Amino acid sequence: MKKIALLCLASVLAACGTNTDETTADITTSKKSITYPVTEKIAVVDTYFDTDVTDPYRWLEDDRSEETGDWVKQQNKLTFSYLNDIPYRDELKQRLAELWNFEKSTIPYIEGDYTYYSKNDGLQNQNVVYRKNSDGVEEVFLDPNKFSEDGTTSLAGLSFSRDSSVAAYSISEGGSDWRKIIIIDTESGEQLEEALIDVKFSGISWYKNEGFYYSSYDKPKGSELSAKTDQHKLYYHKLGQPQSKDQLVFGGTEEEKRRYTSGYVTDDDRYLVVSGAVSTSGNDLRIKDLTKADSKFVTILDHTDSDTYVGHNEGSKLFLVTNLNAPNKKVVTVDAANPTAENWVDFIPETENVLSVSLGGGYIFAKYMVDAISQVNQFDMAGKLIRTVELPGVGTVSSISGKKEQKQLFYTFTNYTTASTIFSFDAATGKSDVYKASAAKFNSDDYVSKQVFYKSKDGVTVPMIISHKKGLELNGKNPTILYGYGGFNVSLTPKFSVANAVWMEKGGIYAVANLRGGGEYGKAWHNAGTQLKKQNVFDDFIAAGEYLIAENYTSSDFLAIRGGSNGGLLVGAVMTQRPDLMKVALPAVGVLDMLRYHTFTAGAGWAYDYGTAEQSKEMFEYLLGYSPVHNVKEGVSYPATLVTTGDHDDRVVPAHSFKFAAELQDKQAGAAPTLIRIETKAGHGAGTPVSKLIEQYADIFGFTLYNMGIEKLN
Repeated sequence: MKKIALLCLASVLAACGTNTDETTADITTSKKSITYPVTEKIAVVDTYFDTDVTDPYRWLEDDRSEETGDWVKQQNKLTFSYLNDIPYRDELKQRLAELWNFEKSTIPYIEGDYTYYSKNDGLQNQNVVYRKNSDGVEEVFLDPNKFSEDGTTSLAGLSFSRDSSVAAYSISEGGSDWRKIIIIDTESGEQLEEALIDVKFSGISWYKNEGFYYSSYDKPKGSELSAKTDQHKLYYHKLGQPQSKDQLVFGGTEEEKRRYTSGYVTDDDRYLVVSGAVSTSGNDLRIKDLTKADSKFVTILDHTDSDTYVGHNEGSKLFLVTNLNAPNKKVVTVDAANPTAENWVDFIPETENVLSVSLGGGYIFAKYMVDAISQVNQFDMAGKLIRTVELPGVGTVSSISGKKEQKQLFYTFTNYTTASTIFSFDAATGKSDVYKASAAKFNSDDYVSKQVFYKSKDGVTVPMIISHKKGLELNGKNPTILYGYGGFNVSLTPKFSVANAVWMEKGGIYAVANLRGGGEYGKAWHNAGTQLKKQNVFDDFIAAGEYLIAENYTSSDFLAIRGGSNGGLLVGAVMTQRPDLMKVALPAVGVLDMLRYHTFTAGAGWAYDYGTAEQSKEMFEYLLGYSPVHNVKEGVSYPATLVTTGDHDDRVVPAHSFKFAAELQDKQAGAAPTLIRIETKAGHGAGTPVSKLIEQYADIFGFTLYNMGIEKLN
């Protein structure tokens, strides 16, 4: 691909930034007049297969420039002045805080002589890790609220040595995917050595009590928040040695080049398992016998045509979970001496439903997704079906898991109207009991969730779950949020959300469509929404909106569409293809420039789902045909739009959102506002402080209702 910059040299960039004092554009809405800052256009032209594509806002990709910083400040100033005038914004914020304010706990797990779990007393910015000894005495183990004054540094991972005497935990600062790993003595809490830095997309997998494996990229040249990261490497850190001495285990050569590499040690410390991938779908796989000095890697899979991992081992017998020639996944066994696919033996065969696997108490638990709803079968280690586990209701259960010797296991149950409840599970009898009930101040009996099935444009049946207050009149006037994702084999299963509970409490409908591109029906469902079939995802979402309108749940005047990341792309594409369908569009941290997404951070790894503009002329033209940044048209009335992103998002860089907002503000022909809300010291979403989450949802819900003409809340 040939690139040519035109009209404005880099040396003149300082004079070509955002001018907000003298040059403005006015859009008058039914509510108020909005004066947008004019975003300077600096024409950059990229040539793809003899087609020139102009990128006037390329300068906004420079997250370190003063001009971009000024643009962010001016946009936030405008957005928050608008949001501040919404009469019930504070009421929403107060109600969100009230409903959020209850104690929340995670599933307990055993390490050494302690039972560990995380807990939040209600409105703490970050969950606190606690532990209890055998006498039931509770103490704080790690309090991430003390990592930073403003609560924007979060705990990203925690792993214990085999004897539980040492722990390594990773932290994220400002929402970034870059991590630091801190190593402490678990009794004293004392930090034992200098923190490891520049760690990214990594687990922490211990080998005995001696050290652990982790993954990272070389720190990129240029901005660490946006520059491309292309070669992921696996390292071994030996306790007591400086990071500079860490052993490079895999990666570092062109032959071993992978965008994503992970290494983990089996529970018996016998094997190191290394998985390598060039995209977010598919991996190769190899093992190394750690009991033999100077042993070499043995290849299990030398291709990336499947998603396969070692879930367990009994001596040299490996238990693999795979979708190789089994799109809904299965479990196979093989001897580590000859582990290639021709030697695999089915252990839990593939079924018509998608499988995930967990272990605990000496059993294997096969969790199936049946129309996005959980079902669980319990097997012994010989592959005999023990029972179908009786679950608390229709919804989502987490993995039933625990150590091999545990008799009491744990899982959580939730759905869109039931707050997460922790259950204990007796592996011998199959009996479940409530271990910790939710303290949410929300009466599930007053609400209903209904699963429906509708037809997409090409006749394919798509499921959707619609949740709302019981007795709600279906009169076409109910404020409705339609949420979707549709990508990367990700499945949207029923899950309670405090924010959505407030939305429903105020009379809103919350609908989630399980679009193609997701994983709800296995690999075939995923592939049906990738690359040259990506339009299927948008058509599925459009059809969901049309169903809600046809069935009188809502109407175009009361419909909002929402999604984040790949779901932000979904919203951007649908609102530019069918701006008449909805009143409000809420794209969050979206992938919105489909011609350049792969040039930032780890974006090249998303090509399995999207393809790239350089791949072929056909792929370029297809991407250009739906790329939200490139499909904002002059003279079109777009819905009221609140773009949201974070200035530290190094997963989907905020330049996507910046450029999309600039295009909308420049070309919007209608009266609806097109605003961008840029959270500072925030990333792609994980680890966001509770205080910021409450503010974000108050703004999103307030903006949505205000632009639907709602004058006061229920």
